[in-house]
Amino acid sequence: MDETTATDGGFGDLDKFEEFPKIFRLYRDIIVTEKIDGTNAQVCVNDTGTAVRAGSRNRWIVPGEDGFGFASWVKAHETELLALGPGRHFGEWWGAGIQRKYATHEKRLSLFNTSRWGDASTRPACCHVVPVLYQGPFSEEAIRACAERLRVEGSVASPGFMNPEGICVFHVQSNALFKWTPLDGDGHKGAKAR
Repeated sequence: MDETTATDGGFGDLDKFEEFPKIFRLYRDIIVTEKIDGTNAQVCVNDTGTAVRAGSRNRWIVPGEDGFGFASWVKAHETELLALGPGRHFGEWWGAGIQRKYATHEKRLSLFNTSRWGDASTRPACCHVVPVLYQGPFSEEAIRACAERLRVEGSVASPGFMNPEGICVFHVQSNALFKWTPLDGDGHKGAKAR
């Protein structure tokens, strides 16, 4: 009898064998970026590369039903955004009138995938990318230095803006993203209001 399907009864959903997940090595490459305080956004290009749609963190959005104008922006830039290619492209929609507002009079989409979109010549001109502050082996010193740089020098995404939110650390091997907002006390969004 195959161990993956063996059953001795009474285990319900636990009858199916489940492997312990792979453990990733901590001291592998990381990419540290500025955490921009806007609203999560995604551009989805269909499988044939012929249509786009806009999404927020948790739903599809359409022009007129998105408080910060992202779906309208996607519609206006549809032809350019097709160049992203099929798939989901996540980023932060930020700037004028959104969260911290920053020192800008416009709204921008900054893509998260810095490895793919870090070179301006490879992405649509209407898109930006989150600023990379460090790329290399995992180093707590490097992570802390990135946060300190933002505290002292201000935002890299919006030069001159002295109240950046924090950093994101992407662990390449595990494909996991972590955030650290030491400038805000590293609590959840509503923690300061209480």
